[in-house]
Formats: sequence, C-alpha cells, structure tokens
Amino acid sequence: MKKMNVESFNLDHTKVVAPYVRLVNITEGKQGDQVYKYDLRFCQPNKEHMEMPALHSLEHLMAENIRNHLKNVLDIGPMGCQTGFYLSVLNNDSFDDIIEALDKTLNDVLNASQVPACNEVQCGWASSHSLEGAQEIARAILSKKSSWSNVFSE
Repeated sequence: MKKMNVESFNLDHTKVVAPYVRLVNITEGKQGDQVYKYDLRFCQPNKEHMEMPALHSLEHLMAENIRNHLKNVLDIGPMGCQTGFYLSVLNNDSFDDIIEALDKTLNDVLNASQVPACNEVQCGWASSHSLEGAQEIARAILSKKSSWSNVFSE
C-alpha cells in the first residue's frame, strides 16, 4: 500500500485488538515543546462502534474530567469512525500517566449524574446525548484495562 500522510491510514486496522492505548506520534515545536498524540481505541475497527449519543456524551465527560487527572491536555476528541478518541498532551512522555488518567476519567464517567455542557448554549447538538450509553462504554473499557497496552494480536 502507498504510504499515506495520515498516520492512522497506515495502520493495519485488521491487526489491532481493541481496547488499547497507543502512542501515535510525537511532534516537536520550535521551542522544544513536544506534543504526544495517543490513539485511545475503544472498539474493534470494522466490527463495532459507539453509537453517537453515547459517544457524544462520553466526549463531553472525558474532555471535562481528564483535565482533573492529567496536566497539559491539549485536546481529546472522537474519531470519525466512532471507534475511539485521540488524546493530545504537551510535554508528558509518561505512558503510565496516560493510563492512570484514562482509568480515573472513565471512573468519573461511571460516577457522573449528568453530562457537562449538555445544553443548547454550550453544545452544538445538545439533543444527541446519552449518559447511560457513555457509562456503558466506560464500564466495558474499564473491564478490559489489563489489555490497554496490547495493540496487536499475537
């Protein structure tokens, strides 16, 4: 296959085993700062996906809560294929920090009583949310935490 400009387009999605956490790349800025981009894959590509209301609520919950557990979060956003999220952090090369923050954040999701910013003033599609769906996803991902560092099948 021809090498593509987008890193994930060069990943053989038939060889990965979700859920996993994978460092995608490190980008260094002119001043020496480094941006670490992670693939937080929750669903097996081309076999399963997150439904949009649950994914949307999970995005809000994770975006709000991960910053309580991890410094220098630049962004966390869903993949268009609805199988996971990309997380970008500044100047933190600790894989263990990422795993710990994800664990704590998903536990925050389980303990949430509402979705933050779930209204027409703060959200572009406020009617498309499911707290219960987000909690179901979080529960499933947490139950497989022991496999998060294994990206590929044996």
